[in-house]
Amino acid sequence: MQYHLYILESLHNGQFYIGQTQNLDKRLEKHNRGYVKSTKNKRPWKFLFTFECDSRASAMALEKKLKAFKSRKRILAWIDDNQ
Repeated sequence: MQYHLYILESLHNGQFYIGQTQNLDKRLEKHNRGYVKSTKNKRPWKFLFTFECDSRASAMALEKKLKAFKSRKRILAWIDDNQ
């Protein structure tokens, strides 16, 4: 099965959110409808970047790595390196 790492950007305040899913469209819809507690107050969201992964484990490992950056600048640099 194909999994995706995704980085969302809030159109409300520019904040990033990093996650992983199998279905990008459905996941973005959940974020924008307020079904995700941690992103509910920062709607609307748009995809900033998506990255295909071979497995859920690899998507989760990449998600953990990017969240550990804790820096917008480092995340943007990683995106630039992986486009």
